[in-house]
Amino acid sequence: MENRIISVVSGASRGLGRAAAHRLAMMDGYLVIATARNPEDLATLRSKLGISGHVVEAHPLDITDDASVNALRDWIAGRFGRVDVLINNAGVLIDRHSTSILDLPLEQVRETLETNLIGTLRLTQALVPLMRASRAGRVVNLASSMGQLAEMDAGTPAYRMSKTALNALTRILAAELAGTSIKVNSVCPGWCRTDLGGPEAPRLPEEGVECVVWAATLPDYGPTGGFFRDCQPIPW
Repeated sequence: MENRIISVVSGASRGLGRAAAHRLAMMDGYLVIATARNPEDLATLRSKLGISGHVVEAHPLDITDDASVNALRDWIAGRFGRVDVLINNAGVLIDRHSTSILDLPLEQVRETLETNLIGTLRLTQALVPLMRASRAGRVVNLASSMGQLAEMDAGTPAYRMSKTALNALTRILAAELAGTSIKVNSVCPGWCRTDLGGPEAPRLPEEGVECVVWAATLPDYGPTGGFFRDCQPIPW
């Protein structure tokens, strides 16, 4: 059986997903399965890691499609028999900051929730059962302070609501898995310079991903059911 820590990263072709996949692949004992809608978009990541002698597996994944998610699950089950780490990174931001919730097209809400909540739930439902064969499973949901009820404000309402809902998923799943070796946490990476965050963001993806990797590699005594930024708890 594969002795390395089997780690799945969704949306790994760019931004925080690519940074997380790169960091984990560089760590001793980790085998990363980097996923993207178009696996060819993972070529740069695989090339960079190959130069340093590290290998990342690439696999197609569209988290909004049942067949795509099931194909990934079946491939992992047949090849490795388990999942140890799941980083739910894939997401979209399609509404503008200036959009009023009173004018928000409902289709934008549906499209945002389909990826950020339902797609993440679909992938989680498929892969977490494979974590029961793991010695210590870790689920990391890429959330955002924009989804914090404690600091909720106007602007990009569809995205905000989707990230609030994602935090609910974290809490519910962590409660259901209490008493097992599987830990589930939400992480806010901060405002990062990615396609989603834009060029004016103060943080590089490599900085924002620090807390993501921390949550993915928690020791047995680490927290579960929490919301973190810079490896410190923040209000929901």
